Amino acid sequence: MKTIFLVMLISFLLSNSYAQKKRVEIYHYVFPEFVKGTVLMKSGLKNEAMLNYNALTEEMIFDKNGKKLAMGLLSEIDTVYIDGRKFFPFQNKFVELLYHNKLDLYALYQANILDPGKPAAYGGTSQTSSTTSYSSILSGGQAYELELPQGTETQASMQYWLKKDGELTQFLNLRQLSKQFDNKAAQFKKYVKDNKVDYDDPASMVGLIKFLEQN
Repeated sequence: MKTIFLVMLISFLLSNSYAQKKRVEIYHYVFPEFVKGTVLMKSGLKNEAMLNYNALTEEMIFDKNGKKLAMGLLSEIDTVYIDGRKFFPFQNKFVELLYHNKLDLYALYQANILDPGKPAAYGGTSQTSSTTSYSSILSGGQAYELELPQGTETQASMQYWLKKDGELTQFLNLRQLSKQFDNKAAQFKKYVKDNKVDYDDPASMVGLIKFLEQN
């Protein structure tokens, strides 16, 4: 019995450790590792590179012989293709085209560093967004690595743009999106409730946009 308990305990600790590591690795990059992609220039020229999008610095990063560098000359780039997904330069950053039909949905991936926490009363900690931690990690070049320094935590967030009737509009939450579909208020509300739409889940948002387009 003790042996079974010990095995279960070790399995739990290993899985918990893995989950924490993945959280650090994934939350400040869109992909868990650098992927071979293609950069299509407006001139028609194509360049292949190992690519990933850094949500912390909000830059497209390429790996050149082990060194992580931010992509420049965004005004000359048409599209970046990574693992079957499309990214476009937008406002000096990159957005991903999540859905394209009568309606287009774009997403901007972002991440913020959370302060590890300062000692508080009764042995607790207080945790706030930390500009100091970000500056330190950025200046040391660590923000470009897949794994951040131990103890660093990040918080992911999303921003979306919807192209409807040729007009591109940003929305920061579901309520703002609903205002663009006043004529479908009842359907919008029911779909969101029945499908538990999650603003921070791109796939969930794509499902909502498809429904609104078809109904």
